[in-house]
Amino acid sequence: MAAPMQSHLDEEAGHEPRLQDTPEDISLDAAANTIAFHPSRDIIAAGDVDGDVYVYSFSCLEGGNKELWSSGHHLKSCREVSFSQDGQKLFTVSKDKCIHILNVEEGRLVTRFPKAHSAALNSLLLIDEHLFATGDDRGELKVWDLRKGTSILEVKQHEEYISDMAIDGNKKLLLTTSGDGTLGIFNIRRRRFELLSEPQNGDLTAVSLVKRGRKVVCGSSEGTLYLFNWGGFGATSDRFALKAESVDCLVPVTDSVVCTGSTDGVIRAVNILPNRVIGSVGQHMGEPVEQLAKCPTGPLLASCGHDQKVKFWDISSLSSVVVEDYRKKKKKSGHLKSLSGKALGSGEDFFAGLREEVAGPEEKEEEHSDDTDSD
Repeated sequence: MAAPMQSHLDEEAGHEPRLQDTPEDISLDAAANTIAFHPSRDIIAAGDVDGDVYVYSFSCLEGGNKELWSSGHHLKSCREVSFSQDGQKLFTVSKDKCIHILNVEEGRLVTRFPKAHSAALNSLLLIDEHLFATGDDRGELKVWDLRKGTSILEVKQHEEYISDMAIDGNKKLLLTTSGDGTLGIFNIRRRRFELLSEPQNGDLTAVSLVKRGRKVVCGSSEGTLYLFNWGGFGATSDRFALKAESVDCLVPVTDSVVCTGSTDGVIRAVNILPNRVIGSVGQHMGEPVEQLAKCPTGPLLASCGHDQKVKFWDISSLSSVVVEDYRKKKKKSGHLKSLSGKALGSGEDFFAGLREEVAGPEEKEEEHSDDTDSD
């Protein structure tokens, strides 16, 4: 009882809260499926398995996080949330097959698309101020135009759920990953399907563009990253096994580095070409990581997992990582160091598994990567 009483006395005495490297964890009443940062303000949104949506302001000051509002409009699990480009609206999709658009300031429901799909919605991508795309559990993709209030493209090419989506800088080609193991390519301007890749082993779970848009990286349920050349979507140009249980989500943090989340709870930083696991950014203590998000206003990464927490990680060190120098240091010290102050166990034991990822067969993969990919 002594510590809380002292803390209360400190508050009464007017002691200023401490400034920390990252905001404190946000604890939710249920596991979060999805998180998204506001494009210009220190605000984060989360959607959970009960269908509730929460919006918090966050701060690195001790006790600085504050719930702004919550919404319970969805009847089933909220699968994805995303802020509009101007930050004034929050889009949400759910297992209840509905799309909701909420006012960010008040959490008021502005627009609702009931029964938007015939199956549960699983993925969402905002394309521009007017267009957005949704994917469902049966593999159907729809592109919507807010000006018309309806979908302008409906196509089903995947045999399984659409797990993730990405779009190129020209807003022309939409990329989808699916539980059927394929990467799908859709031409938004011409409103047509282009092609499916060859199926890979396991589900494809996530997709991002790296190397200034010249490479596409996909995560998989088998723990392998698959690389495609831009324009060469039919077959992979390379693959890199992380020896993680899976790669359930990924987000690019620099032009060459992505962070991945896995069912083992570890958030790994991975360099693409040369392919190498750099180290651990953080963890959810053995609980699966559902989604990662990079903060647009500072060097922060957020993660949500089955432990019902939204966590924040300092990724400032990743912007200056030089892979060749780091590798030499790794060989000398014998183990990888943690890449953030909150990544547990910078010593030998925690990184025993991660050591294998860098020192094992992946070095052969890396040599192959350097031979086949000149950038």
